[in-house]
Amino acid sequence: MVGTLPMGGKIVVITGGTGGIGKATATGLATLGARVGITGRDPARAEQAAADIRAASGNPAVDAFAADMTSQNELRQLAAVVLEAYPRLDVLVNNVGGFWAHRHSTADGLERTFALNHLAPFLLTNLLMDRLKASAPARVITVSSGAQSMGRIEFDDLQGARSYSGQRAYNQSKLANVMFTNELARRLHGTRVMANSLHPGVVRTNFGAEDQAWFFTVISRVVRPLLKTPAQGAQTSIYLASTPDLADVTGQFFTNGKPKRANRIAYDIDMTARLWLVSAELVGMTATTP
Repeated sequence: MVGTLPMGGKIVVITGGTGGIGKATATGLATLGARVGITGRDPARAEQAAADIRAASGNPAVDAFAADMTSQNELRQLAAVVLEAYPRLDVLVNNVGGFWAHRHSTADGLERTFALNHLAPFLLTNLLMDRLKASAPARVITVSSGAQSMGRIEFDDLQGARSYSGQRAYNQSKLANVMFTNELARRLHGTRVMANSLHPGVVRTNFGAEDQAWFFTVISRVVRPLLKTPAQGAQTSIYLASTPDLADVTGQFFTNGKPKRANRIAYDIDMTARLWLVSAELVGMTATTP
């Protein structure tokens, strides 16, 4: 039965799949027949989310992987476990993300917003890259935000050590998502691994609740009923992961299932290449040119 579904026989990994858009994306792709692996920071919560997704989708092939994705050591362990679990990988959805109003440092001594929102997908994608290439045609989908349009890359203070603003750090990280995607697409040319990014819309989740700016708390009470549900916010991710129409589309930014022009910086090849090399250094990867 699963084999006759649109994603039957496909294996998908979705980061940050224990709630919100990630969980809704996992449910949608599992319903389409994919074997889905989700990641979560808390093992018990990840297992419960996987059970919820199995029940909602009617698909028993849902796995949970636990990892704190702000930790490069745990990211490497996660990649090793995923590679052992899955002989192929058809789709990687880099969904995990966060917002912190105040500056926090990770175990690696990096600013948390940049580490989780950009460096985590950068490192995990690279760690899984050989498996994606071997499984081609394959897809890498990275969830960005409309905030990317206001972003700029502060190469002289990427970690916000001299001057930190939660919104500025978030905007920068979401622009970095699109820049990473575009550079990845360029580097993967000819491999049949497609890389695209997206804005899911403004969605009704608990995003940023750990350390929320006061104005978000006030505004959310007013606008929350007007926001998209997680299921609605997941639609573009599901579309990019599953539609045959995008089999040869790469290096694009999508909103509401349609290609859209992103921040002009994301198309500056010198800037995207520079961000790649800096990111590689920060995660201890060998920096190579395409």
